[in-house]
Amino acid sequence: MPDVKSLYPARFYARYDTSAAQPTPVTGWYDVWGMKSISKVPAASDMVPLTADEWSNRLPVGHGVHNGRIVECTPVPPAVPLDMQAQRAHALAVQWVYAEYGAINEPTPADWVAYIRSLKAIINGTDTSSSTLPAAPNS
Repeated sequence: MPDVKSLYPARFYARYDTSAAQPTPVTGWYDVWGMKSISKVPAASDMVPLTADEWSNRLPVGHGVHNGRIVECTPVPPAVPLDMQAQRAHALAVQWVYAEYGAINEPTPADWVAYIRSLKAIINGTDTSSSTLPAAPNS
């Protein structure tokens, strides 16, 4: 078994995506000297060593790595792809249109029909030029 202290000269480490643009969120915290097995721990060179103070003040979220240092970092949620946005908008639109018109057997207004068709085109991939969702009708 390798000597943990020679592989990991610092006791505490923060893991992060070394290929991501920085600042990038911390994805794991390690007290390597206290672990029974280090088989799943990244190499020390792929992590940021921490002081005892940094270790004591770590939080499950809100920290990132920038230029080899721990910084406060607000995670940015991943962007929702346009087709997924369209699926959600379509489901809401169909529900609303049915509640307003279909449930009482009235015809659906043309602006709502056009809106729903536009969303369907984004969902099924026939609209490849839109980069945002169409605006929903006012009524």
